Amino acid sequence: MPKIEIYTKDFCPYCKMAKDLLASLGQTWEEIDLTVHPDRTQEMLDRSGGRTTVPEIFIDGELIGGYDDLAALHTSGALKEKLG
Repeated sequence: MPKIEIYTKDFCPYCKMAKDLLASLGQTWEEIDLTVHPDRTQEMLDRSGGRTTVPEIFIDGELIGGYDDLAALHTSGALKEKLG
């Protein structure tokens, strides 16, 4: 199973949609809630090339992007390949 990491914030509807999509595919993930751990914001910025929005989703260390990027991968069938 791939390692999925998601940077999120409380009350972010796109974060919830991303987690719901991954859950519907039977995936688990590590959630880094920046509301609870604001000290990890710089980590997200470094890993994402300066992207400041959430969610920021990584699969096996590869930046996928936000919810729209995840959903586009799912629609195209490429997400299934990344998830194995």
